[in-house]
Amino acid sequence: MPQLNPNPWFFIMLMSWMTFALIIQPKLLTFTHTNQPYNKTYTTTKLTHWIWPWT
Repeated sequence: MPQLNPNPWFFIMLMSWMTFALIIQPKLLTFTHTNQPYNKTYTTTKLTHWIWPWT
C-alpha cells in the first residue's frame, strides 16, 4: 500500500509547515490593522416583557 509510505510526503509536509512558521507567519504578523481596536462602552437597553393574552 503506497499511501502508508511516509517517505516523500512527510518531508513535503514538514517543509511546508516550516516555511509557513518561519518565513510567512512573521511577515504576516508585522502588518498593522487599519481599524485599531478600542474600548467600547456598551449600553444596556431596557427589555420589555411580552404580555401573553392567555395568562
